[in-house]
This record gives sequence, structure tokens and C-alpha cells, in this order.
Amino acid sequence: MDHIVDHGQAVIQKGSKSFAAAAKLFDPKTRGRASMLYAWCRHCDDETDDQELGFNGSELPPEEGRARVDRLRNQTIRALSGEPTDDPVFAGLQRVVADCEIPHRYPMDHLDGFVMDVDGREYRTLADTVEYCYHVAGVVGVMMAYIMGVRDEPTLDRATDLGLAFQLTNICRDVVEDAGVGRVYLPLDWLTEAGVPSDGLAAPEHRDGVFEVVRRILFEADRYYQSAWLGISQLPPRSAWAVAAANAVYSDIGRLILERGPRSWDSRTSTSKARKISLVLGAGPKSWTARRWGKGPGDEPRNDLWTRPRNPPG
Repeated sequence: MDHIVDHGQAVIQKGSKSFAAAAKLFDPKTRGRASMLYAWCRHCDDETDDQELGFNGSELPPEEGRARVDRLRNQTIRALSGEPTDDPVFAGLQRVVADCEIPHRYPMDHLDGFVMDVDGREYRTLADTVEYCYHVAGVVGVMMAYIMGVRDEPTLDRATDLGLAFQLTNICRDVVEDAGVGRVYLPLDWLTEAGVPSDGLAAPEHRDGVFEVVRRILFEADRYYQSAWLGISQLPPRSAWAVAAANAVYSDIGRLILERGPRSWDSRTSTSKARKISLVLGAGPKSWTARRWGKGPGDEPRNDLWTRPRNPPG
């Protein structure tokens, strides 16, 4: 028994039913590594938002939030340097980064996203929002791609795109809940156009305006979901199926939000278990088709999609 892997898999099962469903399709080694990475990401998110497995978060004083991120950064730096640790969260990260040769900048980029949260950064434009999405999710897509053996920059771009799509969808699903703890990720310029004050996202009288902005965000998310398919075409068979399943399950949340309209925030929007099974099974043939007939990531331009920072030379 490997208690570090077991801990990561237990965290996935409790923390994300959607990701857990997709992760079961990975081969055992990839699944174990993905679970260890997920456990570290989940721990950092929970610590920063004073929550447990993504739920029941609270708004911390800025100085407390910053202190927590600084502590996470120090623990992460020690783990990346190879310092022994008994904490399964950081021992797991240490193992994954070493085994998969993940550049250290990527875990640190992820932590920068939590700094943006605790500092109360404002997101004026869509580009501002997408930059935030890169730090909290896009860079996780890059690290996951490393776990699956990807090293070429064009495919890493597509892995980023899937992470961006996931986070844009999450923002739309959780917009009212986030507003309750003082977080506004929808572009302020778009809210202004819709007549929604930044402190009024949770107010019933602004639901129509909020939904109009959310509809625009989900349109952008769909562009990233579509771009990510070219990355799927470059993955090993089981990994391709797993990523295609995650793509299908998360994008279905966006479909449900559009279907429910302004009522989307009366209760949490989620995909039923039966629907998840259907989407996961349907993703298999789609992933096979992508691998068999899909063009490579360098064959089609990403046009005006946001592009992640490149590794520095040397």
C-alpha cells in the first residue's frame, strides 16, 4: 500500500466527483500521479479560502490570507527542493514533480493565483479574468500534461486551454457563491454593460444581467474546450479518454447553466450521476476519433485565444 497515493485518491473522491469519474480512466501510474497533484492543489485552495474540500469557504482578513499563501509557498519550495516531509500533500507533490520532471515554475505559478485571491484583485476585462484562470487552473492543465508525458509547447498550450475552459465554467457556476465571500471574477466591464454593480451579483433583481454576462463567458469557455481537443489527439489512449471525459463532463455544466438561465443559482448546477456515466462512455469513441483522425496542435491556429507565458530560455 502506498499511503501517499491513497491519500490523493481519497481527496479526489471527496473533493471532485467530476474529476474522479474521469481519473478512473487513467492507467494506474498516471491516476496515482494525477491524484497526488490534485491533493496538493485542493489543499492550497482549501487553506487559502478557509474551506474543506471546496465547500463552506469564508472571507479571511487580507493579512491572514496572505500569511496562509506565504506558508504554502514556503512548504512548496521546501518540497520542491527535496526536503523530506511526512505530510502526504507535499510528499505527493515532491514525488510527482521529480518523477515527471515538471518545471518548478508551474507549482509556483499556481500559488500566484491564490495571491490574486487574497489581494482582492479586480478583473476589469476578459483578458484579466482569463489570466486569473491560467494561474488557478490552466497551469494545472500544463502539469497534468507533463504527467501524461507531454513536453511539446503546442500541446501544452491546448492543455492550458482545457484548464481555462474548466475555470471559466466554474466561475459561471459559482458566481453567486463567490460574490458572497467578496470574490468577483466576471469582467467588470461586461458587468457595467449589463447594468450590474460589482457588489450586486447576488441580488435577485440583477439575475438577468448576471446571466447575460455568464452567457458571454460560457461562449468563450466553449472556444477553449474546442481548442483543447487538438491536444487530446496527442495523448496516449487511456489518457486521451480520461481528458475527453473531463472535457465532456465540465462542458455539460455550462450547457446546464445556459438551459436553466437566471435560475441557475437557485441551487448548485451539477450533472447527474447517470449523465456523467453517459458522457464518460461517449467520450471513448470521440477520443479514439481525435487520436486517429484529429490534426495535431500545430496544424490549426489558436487565433486570438489567450496564450500562457512561455518558459524562459536556458
